[in-house]
Amino acid sequence: MGDEEEEGGFGGMYEDGHWEWDDNTESLVFVSDLPPKPVEAIQILTKAPTGTVEFRDDVDLIEQIRFRRRYQRKVKPGQEEIISLQDVKDIALFTAPVSILSPMLINILHLPTTERFIRALVLCCQYYLQIAEEMTNRIIELEKKVRTPDCEILEREYRDNLADLRLLVAKEYCIMLIGGGDTRKFHHMGPHKKRRSLSDKDARLFETFLRMCVQIVWLALGRKSFNQIELEVNRIFKSEIFNAVEHTLQTGYVAKMSKEERAVLLGHCVRHDKKLNTRSPLVNEVFCHRVIDYRMMGLGVIKCSQMSSRLQYMLIAIAGEEEIFKEMGVVLGLIGLPRSAFDTMLRPLPTATETGKSKASMSSTSGYSSKSSGSMRKSTIAAQKLYPDIVLPRKESKEVYFPPAFPEEPETIRPCSETQRRRWLNRLTKLLYPQQTGH
Repeated sequence: MGDEEEEGGFGGMYEDGHWEWDDNTESLVFVSDLPPKPVEAIQILTKAPTGTVEFRDDVDLIEQIRFRRRYQRKVKPGQEEIISLQDVKDIALFTAPVSILSPMLINILHLPTTERFIRALVLCCQYYLQIAEEMTNRIIELEKKVRTPDCEILEREYRDNLADLRLLVAKEYCIMLIGGGDTRKFHHMGPHKKRRSLSDKDARLFETFLRMCVQIVWLALGRKSFNQIELEVNRIFKSEIFNAVEHTLQTGYVAKMSKEERAVLLGHCVRHDKKLNTRSPLVNEVFCHRVIDYRMMGLGVIKCSQMSSRLQYMLIAIAGEEEIFKEMGVVLGLIGLPRSAFDTMLRPLPTATETGKSKASMSSTSGYSSKSSGSMRKSTIAAQKLYPDIVLPRKESKEVYFPPAFPEEPETIRPCSETQRRRWLNRLTKLLYPQQTGH
């Protein structure tokens, strides 16, 4: 079945409905006049992804036109056209195999908690790749030099930065695990946690969600270092013992690290318990015996007074407006960069001064797929130059003590795009049940 038949004609998105003003988002929202379909009618029995889950990354021009016309986020009048996390999610959903998609996955991807989680994951992975490269260069250089106390100080700073960024991911992950906030209705024991645990369904959803997050991070980081991203994401969520990607690829990347690299990249909160007692490195970060600024645990959810420049940077990165990234010096991969510098699929457009080099790099990635043999290759020169390195503000020199009472005022939560969520749900319904939708 071709895409023309699968996705139907143009113009069906806003049929059979009307527009209403939403006070929460302060914008017009399309409301369907059709009776809601029963949940069972659009559910899909999603199997846990096994082996390589293939995302398309060779979308032709006709499909790109269709994506731009029907599914790409529309920029509001007067709004700066920059790349948002929603843009990256849209491409991941458009190129994902239908077999791993489900209404529940689409709904989860459009929650504020999930957006903070994915942003924190992008930040963590970007800094991990940056420091991994830095440590590789340092190890090579130190073969001809003698280590000094300054080496320890600098590497300790790298280690603590990575630990803090993992903590930002961990705090959102813990909210999702316990079904807190807006993830409540997606908990495997129900919103009130009173029904029988649907552990198998939860495991399938988690595996699919994790694979989708890896794809989103890879796209947000300019389609580079898929191998490293997938290995590290699976390690921090599942531990070295249960890292299925490492068991499949047999890279031995952790064992090949030098002592100094392990200390920096893995941190000192790694616990090697027996298999039954193993906790993921993310959960270990939350319960780690190190000095942790308590205010980090509430970033994006609870308002805190007297924020340091370091906390302010992290808050903007995971929960701030993407339009102010450049102004505030926040780097989050492609997110926050001008859309005009990229094509529909967020590949960099060739510039006048670097036409030759850009064309070469574009041709090298045109047939790129996220399969282990294709996209798991070293980063290209073009990808490395797309965005600057992360420069985290240093920690405060003075210790932060617990206050007499913790802040309770909630932070203003950035809503996700309801329009985009409906678009992807409608598309999935058309792809799964073309006869019922009349296409």
